[in-house]
Amino acid sequence: MKSLGLIEVVGVTAAVDCLDIMCKSADVEFVTWERKLGGRLCTVIVEGNISAVTAAVQNAVAGAIKTPSAYAVIASPHSEVERLVNLSASRLSKGR
Repeated sequence: MKSLGLIEVVGVTAAVDCLDIMCKSADVEFVTWERKLGGRLCTVIVEGNISAVTAAVQNAVAGAIKTPSAYAVIASPHSEVERLVNLSASRLSKGR
């Protein structure tokens, strides 16, 4: 797995906006998302090389329609983090 970029924001619309900004501004790919509290808090996860992920997250934080609650860039995620993200992604693909 490459580097991960995570943005948590209030609302599905704001999460989709962040994802759009990240994917348009850098060479990153959508991995998965999580909705908590009935969709009130949404976390979007993308992956790519460290410079692309960093640029994508910074651009989304600066240009989002709502200020993100939290955000992070994880370079070379630990295998347990990879396992957690893969579990989330597998639940997303089952819902299709």
